[in-house]
Amino acid sequence: MKSIYILGIESSCDDTSASILCNNQMLSNVIANQAVHTEFGGVVPELASRAHQQNIIPVIVAALKKAGIDKKELDAVAFTRGPGLLGSLLVGTSFSKAFSMGLNIPIIEIDHMQAHILSHFIQNEQGTKLIPEFPFLCLTVSGGHTQIVVIRDYFEMEVIGQTIDDAAGEAFDKVAKIMSLPYPGGPFIDKYAKEGNPLAFTFPKPSIKGLDFSFSGLKTSFLYFLRDHLKVEPDFIEKHQADLCASIQYAIVSVLMDKLSKAVKQTGIKQVAIAGGVSANSGLRNAMLKMQETQGWTVFLPEFQFTTDNAAMIAIAGYYKFLKNEFAEQSAVPYSRGASKKKS
Repeated sequence: MKSIYILGIESSCDDTSASILCNNQMLSNVIANQAVHTEFGGVVPELASRAHQQNIIPVIVAALKKAGIDKKELDAVAFTRGPGLLGSLLVGTSFSKAFSMGLNIPIIEIDHMQAHILSHFIQNEQGTKLIPEFPFLCLTVSGGHTQIVVIRDYFEMEVIGQTIDDAAGEAFDKVAKIMSLPYPGGPFIDKYAKEGNPLAFTFPKPSIKGLDFSFSGLKTSFLYFLRDHLKVEPDFIEKHQADLCASIQYAIVSVLMDKLSKAVKQTGIKQVAIAGGVSANSGLRNAMLKMQETQGWTVFLPEFQFTTDNAAMIAIAGYYKFLKNEFAEQSAVPYSRGASKKKS
Protein backbone atom coordinates (compact mmCIF):
# COMPACT_ATOMS: atom_id res chain seq x y z
CA MET A 1 0.00 0.00 0.00
CA LYS A 2 1.32 3.41 -0.99
CA SER A 3 2.05 5.77 1.89
CA ILE A 4 -0.39 8.67 2.05
CA TYR A 5 0.94 11.96 3.41
CA ILE A 6 -1.64 14.40 4.77
CA LEU A 7 -0.94 17.94 5.94
CA GLY A 8 -3.40 19.02 8.62
CA ILE A 9 -4.00 22.71 9.38
CA GLU A 10 -5.88 23.83 12.50
CA SER A 11 -6.80 27.49 13.11
CA SER A 12 -10.22 27.44 14.76
CA CYS A 13 -9.37 29.54 17.80
CA ASP A 14 -6.06 30.90 19.12
CA ASP A 15 -3.64 28.04 18.34
CA THR A 16 -2.02 27.79 14.92
CA SER A 17 -1.11 24.17 14.27
CA ALA A 18 0.23 22.05 11.42
CA SER A 19 0.73 18.29 11.39
CA ILE A 20 2.01 15.67 8.95
CA LEU A 21 0.60 12.16 9.01
CA CYS A 22 1.82 9.17 7.04
CA ASN A 23 -1.32 7.07 6.76
CA ASN A 24 -2.61 6.96 10.36
CA GLN A 25 0.75 7.64 12.05
CA MET A 26 1.84 11.12 13.13
CA LEU A 27 5.21 12.36 11.88
CA SER A 28 4.92 15.87 13.32
CA ASN A 29 2.49 18.09 15.20
CA VAL A 30 3.60 21.71 15.65
CA ILE A 31 1.55 24.22 17.64
CA ALA A 32 2.10 27.98 17.99
CA ASN A 33 0.29 29.38 21.03
CA GLN A 34 -0.87 32.98 21.42
CA ALA A 35 0.11 34.35 24.83
CA VAL A 36 -1.30 37.77 23.94
CA HIS A 37 -4.79 36.78 25.13
CA THR A 38 -3.74 36.10 28.73
CA GLU A 39 -3.84 39.74 29.76
CA PHE A 40 -7.41 40.07 28.44
CA GLY A 41 -8.74 37.03 30.32
CA GLY A 42 -10.01 35.45 27.12
CA VAL A 43 -9.42 35.11 23.39
CA VAL A 44 -9.70 38.37 21.41
CA PRO A 45 -10.87 37.31 17.91
CA GLU A 46 -9.15 40.11 15.97
CA LEU A 47 -5.82 39.50 17.69
CA ALA A 48 -6.19 35.77 17.11
CA SER A 49 -6.68 36.09 13.35
CA ARG A 50 -3.70 38.45 13.04
CA ALA A 51 -1.49 36.01 14.94
CA HIS A 52 -2.61 33.14 12.68
CA GLN A 53 -1.46 35.14 9.65
CA GLN A 54 1.97 35.54 11.24
CA ASN A 55 2.28 31.95 12.44
CA ILE A 56 0.81 29.77 9.72
CA ILE A 57 3.77 29.64 7.31
CA PRO A 58 6.48 29.13 9.99
CA VAL A 59 4.36 26.41 11.62
CA ILE A 60 3.88 24.50 8.34
CA VAL A 61 7.57 24.82 7.47
CA ALA A 62 8.45 23.45 10.91
CA ALA A 63 5.99 20.56 10.56
CA LEU A 64 7.43 19.53 7.19
CA LYS A 65 10.99 19.77 8.49
CA LYS A 66 10.22 17.72 11.60
CA ALA A 67 8.41 15.10 9.49
CA GLY A 68 11.40 14.87 7.17
CA ILE A 69 9.41 15.21 3.96
CA ASP A 70 9.18 17.71 1.12
CA LYS A 71 5.93 19.54 0.43
CA LYS A 72 5.84 17.90 -3.02
CA GLU A 73 5.34 14.53 -1.30
CA LEU A 74 2.01 15.62 0.21
CA ASP A 75 -1.11 13.93 -1.13
CA ALA A 76 -3.69 16.34 0.33
CA VAL A 77 -4.26 19.26 2.67
CA ALA A 78 -6.88 18.89 5.41
CA PHE A 79 -8.11 22.04 7.13
CA THR A 80 -10.56 22.99 9.86
CA ARG A 81 -13.64 24.46 8.20
CA GLY A 82 -15.53 24.97 11.47
CA PRO A 83 -16.83 25.53 14.02
CA GLY A 84 -14.69 28.25 15.54
CA LEU A 85 -13.81 31.94 15.29
CA LEU A 86 -14.63 33.03 11.75
CA GLY A 87 -11.60 35.28 11.32
CA SER A 88 -9.25 32.54 12.52
CA LEU A 89 -10.89 29.93 10.31
CA LEU A 90 -10.59 32.22 7.27
CA VAL A 91 -6.81 32.29 7.65
CA GLY A 92 -6.50 28.50 7.67
CA THR A 93 -9.09 28.01 4.94
CA SER A 94 -7.58 30.60 2.58
CA PHE A 95 -4.06 29.31 3.06
CA SER A 96 -5.13 25.70 2.52
CA LYS A 97 -6.84 26.59 -0.75
CA ALA A 98 -3.81 28.47 -2.08
CA PHE A 99 -1.34 25.83 -0.88
CA SER A 100 -3.31 23.00 -2.50
CA MET A 101 -3.60 24.90 -5.77
CA GLY A 102 0.14 25.53 -5.81
CA LEU A 103 0.86 21.84 -5.33
CA ASN A 104 -2.09 20.65 -7.43
CA ILE A 105 -3.37 18.37 -4.66
CA PRO A 106 -6.88 18.10 -3.19
CA ILE A 107 -8.14 19.88 -0.08
CA ILE A 108 -10.26 18.19 2.56
CA GLU A 109 -12.60 20.09 4.87
CA ILE A 110 -12.82 18.86 8.46
CA ASP A 111 -15.32 19.49 11.23
CA HIS A 112 -13.41 20.48 14.38
CA MET A 113 -15.61 18.48 16.77
CA GLN A 114 -15.45 15.32 14.67
CA ALA A 115 -11.67 15.68 14.55
CA HIS A 116 -11.41 15.73 18.36
CA ILE A 117 -13.14 12.34 18.40
CA LEU A 118 -11.07 10.89 15.57
CA SER A 119 -7.83 11.78 17.36
CA HIS A 120 -8.29 8.41 19.10
CA PHE A 121 -7.40 6.74 15.79
CA ILE A 122 -3.90 8.24 15.52
CA GLN A 123 -1.72 5.16 15.78
CA ASN A 124 1.65 5.10 17.55
CA GLU A 125 4.92 4.29 15.81
CA GLN A 126 4.83 0.68 17.01
CA GLY A 127 1.24 0.17 15.84
CA THR A 128 0.27 -1.13 19.27
CA LYS A 129 -2.13 1.57 20.45
CA LEU A 130 -5.62 0.30 21.26
CA ILE A 131 -8.25 2.20 19.30
CA PRO A 132 -12.05 2.19 19.73
CA GLU A 133 -14.24 -0.19 17.79
CA PHE A 134 -17.55 0.95 16.32
CA PRO A 135 -19.94 1.77 17.81
CA PHE A 136 -18.61 3.72 20.76
CA LEU A 137 -19.64 6.72 22.82
CA CYS A 138 -17.56 9.87 23.13
CA LEU A 139 -17.93 12.69 25.62
CA THR A 140 -16.46 15.75 23.90
CA VAL A 141 -15.77 18.50 26.40
CA SER A 142 -14.09 21.81 25.69
CA GLY A 143 -14.42 25.53 26.27
CA GLY A 144 -17.07 25.85 23.60
CA HIS A 145 -18.78 22.45 23.48
CA THR A 146 -20.08 19.65 25.68
CA GLN A 147 -21.61 16.71 23.81
CA ILE A 148 -22.29 13.01 24.10
CA VAL A 149 -21.88 11.45 20.67
CA VAL A 150 -22.59 7.98 19.32
CA ILE A 151 -19.91 7.10 16.75
CA ARG A 152 -21.01 4.36 14.36
CA ASP A 153 -18.34 4.98 11.71
CA TYR A 154 -15.58 7.50 11.08
CA PHE A 155 -18.05 10.13 9.89
CA GLU A 156 -21.36 8.65 11.03
CA MET A 157 -21.89 10.43 14.33
CA GLU A 158 -25.03 11.30 16.26
CA VAL A 159 -25.15 13.86 19.06
CA ILE A 160 -27.50 12.45 21.71
CA GLY A 161 -26.79 15.01 24.44
CA GLN A 162 -25.36 18.51 24.57
CA THR A 163 -25.18 21.60 26.73
CA ILE A 164 -28.12 23.98 26.61
CA ASP A 165 -26.00 26.90 27.86
CA ASP A 166 -22.38 27.06 29.04
CA ALA A 167 -19.91 24.35 28.07
CA ALA A 168 -18.01 22.50 30.79
CA GLY A 169 -14.71 24.14 29.84
CA GLU A 170 -16.34 27.56 29.90
CA ALA A 171 -17.68 26.82 33.39
CA PHE A 172 -14.18 25.92 34.58
CA ASP A 173 -12.73 29.12 33.13
CA LYS A 174 -15.48 31.36 34.52
CA VAL A 175 -15.20 29.84 37.98
CA ALA A 176 -11.44 30.39 37.84
CA LYS A 177 -12.00 34.01 36.82
CA ILE A 178 -14.32 34.53 39.80
CA MET A 179 -11.47 33.28 41.98
CA SER A 180 -9.00 35.60 40.20
CA LEU A 181 -6.98 32.71 38.79
CA PRO A 182 -5.03 33.26 35.52
CA TYR A 183 -6.52 32.54 32.09
CA PRO A 184 -7.13 29.88 30.92
CA GLY A 185 -8.39 28.87 34.34
CA GLY A 186 -9.26 25.20 33.82
CA PRO A 187 -5.71 23.88 34.28
CA PHE A 188 -5.30 25.98 37.46
CA ILE A 189 -8.54 24.60 38.91
CA ASP A 190 -7.20 21.10 38.20
CA LYS A 191 -3.81 21.91 39.72
CA TYR A 192 -5.16 23.24 43.02
CA ALA A 193 -7.92 20.62 43.19
CA LYS A 194 -5.27 17.93 43.67
CA GLU A 195 -4.42 19.54 47.02
CA GLY A 196 -8.00 19.98 48.24
CA ASN A 197 -11.00 18.06 49.56
CA PRO A 198 -13.66 17.53 46.85
CA LEU A 199 -16.35 17.16 49.53
CA ALA A 200 -15.43 20.31 51.47
CA PHE A 201 -18.23 22.30 49.83
CA THR A 202 -21.32 21.15 47.98
CA PHE A 203 -23.03 22.81 45.02
CA PRO A 204 -26.47 21.93 43.62
CA LYS A 205 -26.56 19.77 40.50
CA PRO A 206 -28.72 21.04 37.63
CA SER A 207 -31.89 19.07 37.00
CA ILE A 208 -32.02 18.70 33.23
CA LYS A 209 -34.06 15.95 31.61
CA GLY A 210 -32.54 13.50 29.17
CA LEU A 211 -28.89 13.59 28.24
CA ASP A 212 -28.48 17.36 27.90
CA PHE A 213 -26.23 19.41 30.17
CA SER A 214 -26.47 22.78 31.90
CA PHE A 215 -23.63 24.51 33.71
CA SER A 216 -24.87 28.10 34.03
CA GLY A 217 -26.73 27.41 37.28
CA LEU A 218 -23.72 25.70 38.82
CA LYS A 219 -21.55 28.66 37.92
CA THR A 220 -24.08 31.11 39.40
CA SER A 221 -24.38 29.03 42.55
CA PHE A 222 -20.61 29.16 42.98
CA LEU A 223 -20.64 32.95 42.49
CA TYR A 224 -23.32 33.49 45.15
CA PHE A 225 -21.61 31.05 47.50
CA LEU A 226 -18.39 33.06 47.36
CA ARG A 227 -20.24 36.38 47.62
CA ASP A 228 -21.93 35.31 50.86
CA HIS A 229 -18.76 33.92 52.45
CA LEU A 230 -16.60 36.89 51.43
CA LYS A 231 -18.94 39.22 53.33
CA VAL A 232 -18.08 37.36 56.53
CA GLU A 233 -14.50 36.37 55.70
CA PRO A 234 -12.78 38.68 53.15
CA ASP A 235 -9.87 36.29 52.60
CA PHE A 236 -12.14 33.23 52.23
CA ILE A 237 -10.87 32.38 48.73
CA GLU A 238 -7.21 32.53 49.73
CA LYS A 239 -7.79 30.37 52.81
CA HIS A 240 -9.87 27.74 51.02
CA GLN A 241 -8.53 27.89 47.46
CA ALA A 242 -7.62 24.19 47.18
CA ASP A 243 -10.92 22.99 48.68
CA LEU A 244 -12.92 25.37 46.49
CA CYS A 245 -11.16 24.11 43.36
CA ALA A 246 -11.56 20.48 44.37
CA SER A 247 -15.25 20.93 45.22
CA ILE A 248 -16.26 22.76 42.05
CA GLN A 249 -14.25 20.34 39.89
CA TYR A 250 -15.98 17.43 41.63
CA ALA A 251 -19.37 19.04 40.95
CA ILE A 252 -18.68 19.63 37.24
CA VAL A 253 -17.20 16.16 36.70
CA SER A 254 -20.15 14.59 38.56
CA VAL A 255 -22.58 16.25 36.14
CA LEU A 256 -20.59 14.96 33.17
CA MET A 257 -20.33 11.42 34.53
CA ASP A 258 -24.00 11.21 35.56
CA LYS A 259 -25.11 11.97 32.00
CA LEU A 260 -22.49 9.72 30.45
CA SER A 261 -23.55 6.84 32.69
CA LYS A 262 -27.13 7.42 31.64
CA ALA A 263 -26.08 7.35 27.98
CA VAL A 264 -24.29 4.03 28.47
CA LYS A 265 -27.42 2.52 30.03
CA GLN A 266 -29.68 3.87 27.28
CA THR A 267 -27.51 2.75 24.37
CA GLY A 268 -25.94 -0.36 25.85
CA ILE A 269 -22.59 0.79 24.47
CA LYS A 270 -19.76 0.28 26.96
CA GLN A 271 -16.86 1.47 24.81
CA VAL A 272 -16.50 5.05 26.00
CA ALA A 273 -14.02 7.76 25.04
CA ILE A 274 -13.48 11.38 26.02
CA ALA A 275 -12.06 14.16 23.85
CA GLY A 276 -11.53 17.91 23.83
CA GLY A 277 -9.66 20.30 26.10
CA VAL A 278 -11.38 19.23 29.33
CA SER A 279 -10.41 15.61 28.65
CA ALA A 280 -7.02 16.59 30.10
CA ASN A 281 -8.65 17.23 33.48
CA SER A 282 -7.35 14.74 36.05
CA GLY A 283 -10.68 14.55 37.89
CA LEU A 284 -12.50 13.53 34.71
CA ARG A 285 -9.81 11.06 33.67
CA ASN A 286 -9.82 9.42 37.11
CA ALA A 287 -13.62 9.22 37.07
CA MET A 288 -13.49 7.47 33.70
CA LEU A 289 -10.94 4.94 34.94
CA LYS A 290 -13.09 4.29 38.00
CA MET A 291 -16.06 3.48 35.76
CA GLN A 292 -13.85 1.08 33.83
CA GLU A 293 -13.07 -0.74 37.08
CA THR A 294 -16.55 -0.71 38.60
CA GLN A 295 -18.90 -0.76 35.60
CA GLY A 296 -16.94 -2.73 33.04
CA TRP A 297 -16.54 0.13 30.57
CA THR A 298 -13.73 0.00 28.04
CA VAL A 299 -12.32 3.49 28.39
CA PHE A 300 -10.25 5.47 25.88
CA LEU A 301 -8.38 8.51 27.18
CA PRO A 302 -6.63 10.75 24.64
CA GLU A 303 -2.94 11.50 24.86
CA PHE A 304 -2.45 14.90 26.47
CA GLN A 305 -0.99 16.32 23.24
CA PHE A 306 -4.30 15.60 21.51
CA THR A 307 -6.60 17.11 24.16
CA THR A 308 -6.07 20.73 23.13
CA ASP A 309 -6.67 22.04 19.61
CA ASN A 310 -4.07 20.46 17.31
CA ALA A 311 -3.60 19.70 13.62
CA ALA A 312 -2.89 15.98 14.07
CA MET A 313 -6.58 15.39 14.71
CA ILE A 314 -7.39 17.35 11.54
CA ALA A 315 -4.90 15.27 9.58
CA ILE A 316 -6.25 11.91 10.80
CA ALA A 317 -9.78 12.97 9.87
CA GLY A 318 -8.38 14.05 6.50
CA TYR A 319 -6.73 10.67 6.03
CA TYR A 320 -10.03 8.80 6.41
CA LYS A 321 -11.79 11.21 4.06
CA PHE A 322 -8.94 10.81 1.56
CA LEU A 323 -9.52 7.05 1.53
CA LYS A 324 -13.15 7.76 0.56
CA ASN A 325 -12.17 10.41 -2.04
CA GLU A 326 -14.19 13.01 -0.15
CA PHE A 327 -12.56 16.23 -1.25
CA ALA A 328 -13.67 19.84 -0.86
CA GLU A 329 -14.05 22.47 -3.54
CA GLN A 330 -12.22 25.77 -3.78
CA SER A 331 -15.55 27.46 -3.08
CA ALA A 332 -15.67 26.05 0.47
CA VAL A 333 -16.14 28.72 3.14
CA PRO A 334 -15.74 28.38 6.92
CA TYR A 335 -18.64 28.21 9.37
CA SER A 336 -18.49 29.53 12.91
CA ARG A 337 -21.20 27.38 14.53
CA GLY A 338 -22.93 24.06 14.14
CA ALA A 339 -21.80 21.72 11.39
CA SER A 340 -21.24 22.03 7.71
CA LYS A 341 -24.46 21.88 5.68
CA LYS A 342 -22.60 20.61 2.67
CA LYS A 343 -20.92 17.25 2.38
CA SER A 344 -17.35 17.55 1.18
